[in-house]
Amino acid sequence: MKRKSLVIVSLLLAAQCLMFAGEFKSLSFVSFKNGLFYKIGDLTEAYPAKRELKPFAMNKFETTYELWYKTRVKAEKLGYNFENPGQAGTFGKRGAEPAEENENQPVTTISWYDAIVWCNALSEINGRTPCYTFRGEVLRDSSDTAICDLCECNFNANGFRLPTEAEWEFAARRTKNGMQSGACVSGQKENISEEGLLFAWTSENAKRTRIVGTAGIPFDPNNVAEAGTGNHNFAGLYDMSGNVMEYCWDWFGTEYKDNEVYGPASGYERVSRGGSVSRFTPYYFAGDRYSYDPNEYYNFFGFRLCYSVSE
Repeated sequence: MKRKSLVIVSLLLAAQCLMFAGEFKSLSFVSFKNGLFYKIGDLTEAYPAKRELKPFAMNKFETTYELWYKTRVKAEKLGYNFENPGQAGTFGKRGAEPAEENENQPVTTISWYDAIVWCNALSEINGRTPCYTFRGEVLRDSSDTAICDLCECNFNANGFRLPTEAEWEFAARRTKNGMQSGACVSGQKENISEEGLLFAWTSENAKRTRIVGTAGIPFDPNNVAEAGTGNHNFAGLYDMSGNVMEYCWDWFGTEYKDNEVYGPASGYERVSRGGSVSRFTPYYFAGDRYSYDPNEYYNFFGFRLCYSVSE
């Protein structure tokens, strides 16, 4: 559990090759710039460690399969290599070209390694400075896991990256005037389970992933909900709880330390947050934590983009 702070400014990023058909845009960011000092947990003494974040922006949506696919195909022509080609949501075909009915499903069956290399590819394609490097070399091969484990993230670069765990929970719990409880679904206004499920696709109300940004819309197999038309949290972000687990940058640690903004320097597992539609990840409150070997990939694992904002 964690976070505390202020401003939310919506930014729209549209790159021609990365835009979806119609009104929905795959990249639409919320920027957090002010009041980024907070105490982990529910602002009690239970978890007394403190954090002070630097300005950052987070995508409103989990990374969609169409965005993943188009970027991956273009990146491979530039010399990038991905161990896993990804798929659309729970039941998509691995590596298949996206179709209208699944293009806005979250990408799944990719590892943490695939995600950070893909972030570098998206950055390079859009003329931004990639964040992930090893000894000064940009990571371009997710199968080279030893190098990926030892990589560094340049948080001063303007490229796309995974959120830190601190950034993720801050964005999940931030409200207009403070922080919501970590023991609630992200965006939940009342501490009752029925209200919380209006903001999250979970194993309780969905047996498979849903189109991003559609939480709270009753499922109708004859009328697929449009992406971004469901309920969002207080910061304007969708699916921060439920749908797919979301990778974070940090190695997993069991203790919190003051101002350890980027997590432990080393470890065995990387942090994932938010829970999912899988019965294997039933904890989807904003303060719940998971960790997995960065080699693992399942049809309920995905990620969300961030980038650092100039102060």
